[in-house]
Amino acid sequence: MTSSPTSQNSTAPVTYGRVMLKISGEALMGDQGFGLHPPTVQRIANEVKSVHELGVEICMVIGGGNVFRGLQGSAQGMERTTADYMGMLATVMNALAMQSALEALGVHTRVISAIRMDEVAEPYIRRRAVRHLEKKRVCIFAAGTGNPYFTTDTAATLRANEMSCEAIFKGTKVDGVYDKDPAKHADAKRYDNVTYDDVLAKRLGVMDASAIALARDNSLPIIVFSLDEPGGFRGILAGQGTYTKVQG
Repeated sequence: MTSSPTSQNSTAPVTYGRVMLKISGEALMGDQGFGLHPPTVQRIANEVKSVHELGVEICMVIGGGNVFRGLQGSAQGMERTTADYMGMLATVMNALAMQSALEALGVHTRVISAIRMDEVAEPYIRRRAVRHLEKKRVCIFAAGTGNPYFTTDTAATLRANEMSCEAIFKGTKVDGVYDKDPAKHADAKRYDNVTYDDVLAKRLGVMDASAIALARDNSLPIIVFSLDEPGGFRGILAGQGTYTKVQG
């Protein structure tokens, strides 16, 4: 476990020293219906940089749904394994886009792929990835787990455990976990805290069941927050903001 760093502008320690940030591919689309929206990618990169400047070690996993989603391809008649591999390649494209945006801001990064493609990304080697984090490089894990039938939620939870992250930050369009869709129900209730078992039993949709079970078995908290709230990621690490914490 890493020790809690302190802000460069404050002596107050932030809550976590090493975290996993999980965002969907759709988060990179902006208002578009497909692909990448460069200003949105840049905005998220700025959020990551603001946390990096606190001394926090950051891992990232980005989904590929803005380019290709394996389950949708499978539902349309494509062979599931092939569709999932195509989805993994989409995550590499998103990882490279985020790397470009971060490095334009002066943040050193490494894209680390579970599928070997040495010309564009490093292969996943756990000890090497840990060393990158210790050197304050942002590690963007791409290509999921390298296996079909596993989502990027599961990949994020797996990598977070392997990297000894202290929490997973799940960036969404809403400021936490609700008992029903707040976009459709005005009386939707937001949870401040919820257990792993409640997420599974009530099907609250935080992450897929495999990811929740893996987090539960390793006592890894999941913090669900709004990625659209400026400064939200940094604020939560400083003990502020609105979010839901999933834990035992």
